Amino acid sequence: MARKLSTRLLVVLAVAAVFIAGCAKTATTTKTEVKQPFKVGAVLSVTGANAPLGDAEKKALELEVASINKDGGANGHQLEIVIEDDESDTTKAVAAVNKLIKVDKVVAVVGGTGTGSAMGIKPIITASKIPFVAMAAGNGITAADNTWVFRAPAKNAVAADKALEYISKTLKLKKIAVLYDSNPFGQDGIDEIKKEVIAKDMTIVSEQKYETNATDVTAQLTTIKAANPECVIVWGTNPMPAKAAQTMKQLSMTMPYIGSHGIANTKFIDLAGDAANGVVFPAGKILIPSSIKDAGQKAAVDKFITDYKAKYDGIAPNTFAGHAYDALHIVSDALGIAGSDSAKLRTQIEKTSGFAGPDGIYKYSKTNHDGLATSDLIMIKIVGGKWTLVE
Repeated sequence: MARKLSTRLLVVLAVAAVFIAGCAKTATTTKTEVKQPFKVGAVLSVTGANAPLGDAEKKALELEVASINKDGGANGHQLEIVIEDDESDTTKAVAAVNKLIKVDKVVAVVGGTGTGSAMGIKPIITASKIPFVAMAAGNGITAADNTWVFRAPAKNAVAADKALEYISKTLKLKKIAVLYDSNPFGQDGIDEIKKEVIAKDMTIVSEQKYETNATDVTAQLTTIKAANPECVIVWGTNPMPAKAAQTMKQLSMTMPYIGSHGIANTKFIDLAGDAANGVVFPAGKILIPSSIKDAGQKAAVDKFITDYKAKYDGIAPNTFAGHAYDALHIVSDALGIAGSDSAKLRTQIEKTSGFAGPDGIYKYSKTNHDGLATSDLIMIKIVGGKWTLVE
């Protein structure tokens, strides 16, 4: 009898051991299946001179991170976004990206609202070997060494080519004047314009510079008026381009005003008032969604606009919100395929081809970390305080 009890007890204990082991295995399996979040850093100019750009970028990032996570994240990994405000200051941008990499341990960085901030971030990115998708237009951002650096918006070279092509082929003008910001974006713009006018058989009759924090450009525009140009190109971001439009009106300068893609937000219209009417500039197609012919891009942009307006009290996303959308989704898509290993992630971003977003349809390669072409831009004219497509 005792032997039977012992046998039964051994059987019970054996079954219990199997059960416990099974539970332990299940618990272990469940634990290993939990995917850790991917942490992405962002350096934005939410305040300071570039706030009209950076604030829209911040809103877009927060909106799209929530949307991506709702749809399952990047291959099951939720995204976390850590946003740092550089206050439109390059020194603070450098401090911010160092924090993101060394303290927050992000796997990638997006941002650099202004060219100055992006250029300041670039050496840190290169030394740290962390993928970076910039949201500024200066050509130098993706110049060598650009191994770890990519770009979302159209660079100055592309935008300048689009603007000068319009002046040359549509307006059929040859004598131009340029008013430009002294900051890296403006300096980069004038340098590119000088290259392009030679190829297009055009002449710069006057080039005038203003300081980023200046409040008046009457002297510069008076000098430009005396040079008798057929049109004026203004290369900068708000508020000064808006002030320039008002000043040209006050000086009875009726020649065409061609802006940079740095004025592609309603802040320009708000600041310039009636003087904004007639201004023409290159920009991404998000400002006029009906101009988008590619079905995939149209669907993505329409959804983004709908979601953004629903989230932010009916306000439509501007060009700079579109930069943030593209930068984040490019990183997220690559994370979903390559995971968080820096080298693999960088290589996967470089393989991005056919991604369609507000800025255009991207085609990166080993020799092209910009991804966009002149065809991704349209020329827009402000009429009655509204964007209209220049056919």
